[in-house]
Amino acid sequence: MEIFIFIGIGCFAFLVIIAVLFYKTYEAPGVRAGKRGEKEAAEIIKQVLQKEDILLMNVCVKYKEKATELDNVIINRRGVFIIEVKNYSGTLTGKEDDYEWTKYKVSRGGNTYEKQVRNPIKQVRRQVYILARFLKDSGIRVWVDGYVLLLNNNSPVHNDMVLESFEGIDQALHGRAHHSLNNSAVAAIKELLQ
Repeated sequence: MEIFIFIGIGCFAFLVIIAVLFYKTYEAPGVRAGKRGEKEAAEIIKQVLQKEDILLMNVCVKYKEKATELDNVIINRRGVFIIEVKNYSGTLTGKEDDYEWTKYKVSRGGNTYEKQVRNPIKQVRRQVYILARFLKDSGIRVWVDGYVLLLNNNSPVHNDMVLESFEGIDQALHGRAHHSLNNSAVAAIKELLQ
């Protein structure tokens, strides 16, 4: 009788371990697509970086009670740049100042699904505010620019904040500059954000 209890406890423990391992390794399809998109975007961004550019990915920043994760931060002598990446598939509708956009996606069976997604332009504006304030509180006054990169090039908004080509990324990072940073400021910003 005791052997059956011991075997039962062992089987239960084995199932718990399997369930925990599955839970830790399982990612929802949207999360997988987002991570895949971030890797793809990093490769795109790396193609336009110049020698002195510093690329930091998945940077967590907090200012007062506001926290955010920045997909990509590029630091160079021209300034600090955030590039928020979205891997939204389907058709997007919305305006620059809408809180959310609507994403329409057609399934293999021909059904159209509608989902509300956060407007990445508003998201990156918030990120710019938080990062700029964080740096200012750390003694670094620098202009921070923010951009959105939609990997499927399906933005319903077309303006200077939405990057739509390699040339657009290069122009954002190397063409326009609000500030000229010296090497020590670049190093200090990198140190703070790593």
